[in-house]
Amino acid sequence: MIETKIKQVVRDVNDFPKAGIVFKDITPILKDAVLCGEITTALAMQLSAVKIDVVAGIESRGFLFGMSLANLLNVPFVPIRKAGKLPYKTIQQSYDLEYGSATLEMHEDAILPGQHVLIHDDLLATGGTVVAASKLIEKLDAVVAGYSFIISLDFLNGKDRLKAFSANNFALASY
Repeated sequence: MIETKIKQVVRDVNDFPKAGIVFKDITPILKDAVLCGEITTALAMQLSAVKIDVVAGIESRGFLFGMSLANLLNVPFVPIRKAGKLPYKTIQQSYDLEYGSATLEMHEDAILPGQHVLIHDDLLATGGTVVAASKLIEKLDAVVAGYSFIISLDFLNGKDRLKAFSANNFALASY
């Protein structure tokens, strides 16, 4: 089962990025090309009933499997980046962090009105970043088709925040 394989490889890093946090590090997955392929295939299988025109990956770990997933689904990939990282005209969405705020952006011509966009990231925690990404999609009059994650930290209830945008929320491994 893919969840078991993921959990065997993901590394816990204590007190990162700050004391009291146990960071789920997916980078050991990247050393296993077969597992990477299995993850991409499993994500695509979970999404088989969802209409997807575009995959949008959230910087930076959302790029790792988001692009592969888009290729497998034969749809375009769009990067959602931290502010100031994209060279062309952008739209922005700010969101609150535990200490301060952050801003995501994407090119204003990246997605067409009415397109169904899957948002992909490596991990769902509280959902703040993903909600901001969802608002970016809606600013372009597109539809949030759903979400895909490698890991969901269910105890942080991030899924609840995403229901307002789409009921299609998939994660391969839950903690």
